[in-house]
Amino acid sequence: MAQPVASYRVPPSWKVVWITGASTGIGREIAIRLAASGVVAAVSARSADKLASLSAMSPNIKAFPLDVADLASTRETAARIERELGPIDLAILNAGVWYPMEAKHFDPELVTKAMGINYTGVTNALGPLIPAMIGRKAGHIAIVASVAGYRGLPVAATYAPTKAALINLAEVLYPDLMDYNVKVTVINPGFVDTPMTSVNAFPMPFMVPTEQAADTIIKGLIKGKFEIVFPWRMMVLSKFMRLLPYRAYFAIVNSLP
Repeated sequence: MAQPVASYRVPPSWKVVWITGASTGIGREIAIRLAASGVVAAVSARSADKLASLSAMSPNIKAFPLDVADLASTRETAARIERELGPIDLAILNAGVWYPMEAKHFDPELVTKAMGINYTGVTNALGPLIPAMIGRKAGHIAIVASVAGYRGLPVAATYAPTKAALINLAEVLYPDLMDYNVKVTVINPGFVDTPMTSVNAFPMPFMVPTEQAADTIIKGLIKGKFEIVFPWRMMVLSKFMRLLPYRAYFAIVNSLP
């Protein structure tokens, strides 16, 4: 028997939410939960088939297929969502890719591809979102980064730098947009049990289920937090590693299996 979908007492201002990277994993689970809470969820990803399957789950889920690396398409999609559904009150910019890569196999094409989706995919969406929210003096932008953005990690040359850039971007935007009553949140998950992490052959400590990750994110967004980071043990470990001098940090990294 299927388990009931969790619902939340969301802010009244959340009428329309746009979620990128919504075809699988965290984005998909957030869309399902927000739709059950009465929010209209505009879901975007490159996979039209998966979005169609997701939108069939609820009349509150509307599919808008999109490659966020395409600036013109991203602008057009944002405009279409606002035209068809109304102003975007909350944007959860979640699209991302992960390509494990050791330094000896460094591939600049993969690095560029990852940057185009993970980082530029976010800035492409911010292009239409920021002026619209400033004009309304209302809105909430959530950027999904990662604890991997705190420090450089082995095999993460295509991923960690993009997430570090997103954390920095959120820190830049927060004080500026606060003057216009536009909230900014950066979301820094640890390892989450999703199709993205299923390819990893290395140990992933403190792994959390997708459902738990979505629940933590939604509750943090409702509270209006600037940073949502989880699980707590990964947060403590990652923030401690962030403070270490290089000699100590590299000694620990070199000891990893």
